[in-house]
Amino acid sequence: MAKIKIQQVRSIIKCPKVQKETMAALGLRKMNAVVEHEATPAILGMVEKVKHLVKVID
Repeated sequence: MAKIKIQQVRSIIKCPKVQKETMAALGLRKMNAVVEHEATPAILGMVEKVKHLVKVID
């Protein structure tokens, strides 16, 4: 499977709890943090739910 890099670009301070938990599940806890994951359907679904908070880096 392909790898994707995900960077947090916006704060989660005023986000709903569900979105905060999704960000934590992705491993993103600080601004500009970058994590690398396999591009599985589960990970891509999580990225889709918080797409306004993150950026996918090629």
